Amino acid sequence: MDGEWKRVVVPLLCAAGVSVFLLKWTEQQKVKRKLQRAREKREKELGQAKKAVSCFKIQNAGVDLSSIVTLPLAELSQQIRGGSLQPDAVLHAYMEKALEVNKKLNCATAVLTESLKQLEDIESHKGGLLYGIPISIKDNVDYEGYDSSCGVLTKLDDPAVKDSVVVSVLKKQGAIPFIKTNIPQGLLNYECSNPIYGRTVNPCNLEKTCGGSSGGEGALIAGGGSILGLGTDIGGSIRIPAAFCGICGLKPTNNRISLQGLSSCVKGVKTAMSAVGPLARDVESLALCMRALLCTDMFTLDPTVPPIPFNQQVYESSEPLRIGYYENDGYHQPSPSMSRALRETKELLEKAGHTLIPFNPPRIFTAFHEFVARGGLADGAVTLLNHFKEGPVDPGLQHQVSHWGLPKFMKKMISLLLRPIRRTSGFHTI
Repeated sequence: MDGEWKRVVVPLLCAAGVSVFLLKWTEQQKVKRKLQRAREKREKELGQAKKAVSCFKIQNAGVDLSSIVTLPLAELSQQIRGGSLQPDAVLHAYMEKALEVNKKLNCATAVLTESLKQLEDIESHKGGLLYGIPISIKDNVDYEGYDSSCGVLTKLDDPAVKDSVVVSVLKKQGAIPFIKTNIPQGLLNYECSNPIYGRTVNPCNLEKTCGGSSGGEGALIAGGGSILGLGTDIGGSIRIPAAFCGICGLKPTNNRISLQGLSSCVKGVKTAMSAVGPLARDVESLALCMRALLCTDMFTLDPTVPPIPFNQQVYESSEPLRIGYYENDGYHQPSPSMSRALRETKELLEKAGHTLIPFNPPRIFTAFHEFVARGGLADGAVTLLNHFKEGPVDPGLQHQVSHWGLPKFMKKMISLLLRPIRRTSGFHTI
């Protein structure tokens, strides 16, 4: 009887083992093919852009594209409006420079070849504030016909069915979105790396990170491959890349600019909301972009946005300001260099006639852990983890994702053990 049992059970166990192995192997091959398709698609778009630039240079041999990308935004806009520069020359100049910068920094996820078709209708938007200006957009900003991957495989092969509101408004203002830029996986890191498109590096130092999550924007603009870009920011995703790469960035008040048509791995979080904002080489360019976006078209396309235009009078005012500041939020200890930079900035502002008022931010620990961490992981991180199940996890997020995936009883146990030191650790919120 024992012999018969073995003759039946052993083959069944072997067959089950082989089936599991084949299933895992099949899934791995599926992931590899999906990754390969996304990378090949990007390479194809880069090749098409390179070809378009070459054709333009042959047909317009007298146009100096390299000098165009050195102009400040205000001067570039003036020359386009005056007719000394044509929008097609400007677009091809930045497309050429973006290809060069991407080769060095790996900052693009897609080249929007539709931008070349947009040139056919660009004259009808001559009255727009951004007429003829090429603009880069962060990967998670929807552009019709292109993926908004957020660096996760679950969002590949799912192109946007229409433009986001911000892209629609930019087009109405005459801007030409021409490239999408890289992000960290799930938009969840201050590094800028994901398993699909790889790591973006800092143009100032190739050994350093460009920051995140709008890291591709920071790198591309600082490298000269874009004159104006759009990013998103919750806890520094515009400001950190801007600081790391030596450019300017602005996080407006939440819902100042429409969020319709932005991709995310977690929908519906109201306790830590994202904001759309510009990145550029100088503050004047940020102001121009805000003036262009805060218009009737924006308020019509998205009625949830308060219909408040950009206040040019306040922006241009030379009246002294009262500015609040703090050197330590009581939660994260700043490095000596950061504290020094803050003090130097304070002194410069005071010399310019402004009044600096110190204050202590209230309940930062509660704000972060109760609103940001618990709000974003209110479902036990189930929604986030669903996006990470398919395909590899970026090394920079592996530890974090592993904690999210722990069984509930283990999380409670760890939380109990860490309770005495929870004021210095966030693990009790996992």
